[in-house]
Amino acid sequence: MTQQPQDPFARYARQMSYARFGREGQEKLSQSTALVVGLGALGSVIANTLARSGVGTLRIVDRDFVEWNNLQRQVIYTEDDVRQRLPKAIAAKNHLEAANADTRIEAEIADVDHRNIRQLCDGVDVIVDGTDNFEIRFLLNDASLELGIPWVYGGCIGAEGQTMTIVPGETPCLRCVVPESPPPGTTPTCDTAGILAPIIGVIASLESMEAIKILSGHTQQVSRALTVFDLWENRIRPVKLDGLKDNADCPACGQRDFAWLAGQRGSQWAVLCGRDAVQLSFPENNEIDLTAFAEKLKPLGTIESNPYLLRANIGEHAFTLFGDGRCIVHGTSDPVEARSLHARYIGT
Repeated sequence: MTQQPQDPFARYARQMSYARFGREGQEKLSQSTALVVGLGALGSVIANTLARSGVGTLRIVDRDFVEWNNLQRQVIYTEDDVRQRLPKAIAAKNHLEAANADTRIEAEIADVDHRNIRQLCDGVDVIVDGTDNFEIRFLLNDASLELGIPWVYGGCIGAEGQTMTIVPGETPCLRCVVPESPPPGTTPTCDTAGILAPIIGVIASLESMEAIKILSGHTQQVSRALTVFDLWENRIRPVKLDGLKDNADCPACGQRDFAWLAGQRGSQWAVLCGRDAVQLSFPENNEIDLTAFAEKLKPLGTIESNPYLLRANIGEHAFTLFGDGRCIVHGTSDPVEARSLHARYIGT
């Protein structure tokens, strides 16, 4: 049995050897709290990097569970996680705690929205984007500006990716660059454009580095540009944002209109990229009894369950129910059809 070193920071020796970071940076990192929203491709790499780097508390949140097609690019998960149909938050917590017991992992199985974002942000020093849609990103942007918490945006599609860091009061915000959420169907998705794993590693590593700068007390070192990568065409393009500083026309940081945080914007459904599935959530956010639903649905099809979710296979469709009342309807990418199927089998 290998004896653990007496110095609690010994495992970070190579990290502390970087002179501009040093032991002081490591100590600050160990006392910090980071929120990672979304534990898919980007979020799984980010959470893994931050935990192994020694962030004191890592709050991780995701609404989904692990599937086979995740394993190509979501590096923290294993085939056994898929077989157990574990929620990503639980599977990630298990692996992160096994990698570094010194980092406290707070896992939340939840759909992030205006009702829970303030609680999720309570006590955190940075928010890191691991999501795949602009509705949640605009919500994170609003929360960042209202609460004064820096956040790091990142996104990938195909072989391209981009990232920028938002420091409230110091840098432009996301809506300075993207004022409105792109209408459905106007931008490529992983269904239409695919995605290559290496771009995930690049963007997630940059996001993690920006978070580490902030958490270790080196906010002055964060990037002030939107950085765009195209790994297929071998291009890196920094987009300077100096002209957007003090942007009075920005609806968020200029006019302080936090419509997403107020719940005035955003939908109660999401088409899940590459899944032929729609997630439905409900404003009342009521908890449900999964055991009772299993008994109700058993005559209609086959049932699989664990302590975190229930999956019912009924005809050509499947329904994954979570304890907070959310439902993923599989076998359709049409929100109207998904709602109809939900009402038919699960109830309104």
